[in-house]
Amino acid sequence: MNRKLATLAGTVLIALIVLSLFLALNSFNNQTQSRQFYVGVEYAYGNNQTVPVQVSQVEALVDKVKDYTNLFVMGSVGLTFDESALTAACDYIFDAKLNFIVLFTGLNMYSYNITEWMVDAKARYGNSFLGIDRYDEPGGNQLDNGAYQLFNSTMLQRNTTYADVEENFTDTLGFFSNYYLEFTPKVFTSDYGLNWFDYKANYSAIFAEFVGNESKQRIIALDRGAAAAFNKDWAVVVNWKYDQHPYLESGNELYADLSLAYSSGAKYAVVFSFPTYPDNNQYGILQDEHFEALQKFWNTLHSNLASFGSNKPEAVYIVPKDYGFGFRSPNDTNWGMFPADALSQKIFEDTNNTLPAKYGSRFDILYDEPEIIGPLLKNYTAVFYWNQTIP
Repeated sequence: MNRKLATLAGTVLIALIVLSLFLALNSFNNQTQSRQFYVGVEYAYGNNQTVPVQVSQVEALVDKVKDYTNLFVMGSVGLTFDESALTAACDYIFDAKLNFIVLFTGLNMYSYNITEWMVDAKARYGNSFLGIDRYDEPGGNQLDNGAYQLFNSTMLQRNTTYADVEENFTDTLGFFSNYYLEFTPKVFTSDYGLNWFDYKANYSAIFAEFVGNESKQRIIALDRGAAAAFNKDWAVVVNWKYDQHPYLESGNELYADLSLAYSSGAKYAVVFSFPTYPDNNQYGILQDEHFEALQKFWNTLHSNLASFGSNKPEAVYIVPKDYGFGFRSPNDTNWGMFPADALSQKIFEDTNNTLPAKYGSRFDILYDEPEIIGPLLKNYTAVFYWNQTIP
């Protein structure tokens, strides 16, 4: 009888040990899956309103999302012209326990010293003040000859090369990032092209724009690859899907895009709200379905991370150094200055069709700068160059 009891006790003890190990390992796995991630909204629809109205809009949007987001982007530059109103709005965001980023424009546009405000904000809000957004869409402006194009056709000489434009672009853009990094923790911007060169200009993180029907796999590959090369974080902003109302994608699509951003390794993800539609919508273009998607994502983020899956990059595609191609079509420009060249068609097909079909969102795009990308290549199971055929 004692022998049977001893055997039973031993069996129970072994079972308890195995169960303890299982629970410990499961807990460890859950902890390692979790990582710092910021998700939220961008307020960008107040520029045509009075300052009091803009402050009330910020407060309303904060109240709407504060329970299921942790990031608020102040993307309405009009509010920043009033120092007291800006501080009041940031106080409200901070009191709601949200982290935030503030969009600023040029120094000469302000009646107060915005760099002093940034220094004060670091002391006032601590780590909740993530930094500023400065010089919106520099790459997109360059590609599309926008109003804020850094290198334009008046600077183009007969013998100007891609390398000449690249040097001018990154040096000029780098002035902004490096100047403001003296005063603010991080400098962000959003962009839909030339992400590599934005990072090369020392931006802290680029919000890659999910816009229209552009390939999200290629958008991720460009932003994530560049961020890895320059040892930076990367981000996603869900922008317009349509150029008229309802502007934004559906709530289900938004949830899928936020999940894709997380599973692909982004650190930040926001949904862009501009303009106001309908006219009485106090949240810009955000509708109930978008708030429901954000809440569902937040709940999943804190309860079922495994459901997001993983899109860790397996392959890398390397394009030529200084190649300022837009990647949006086979006929897209280089640097907004040069027409599509002999490489454009193949590079477009490889990055928008062949690689997404083969790898989904599990590939990166890098540029052929060995001193930068050399140490990274060992992290990929497959390496393809622009002049190779992808099997």
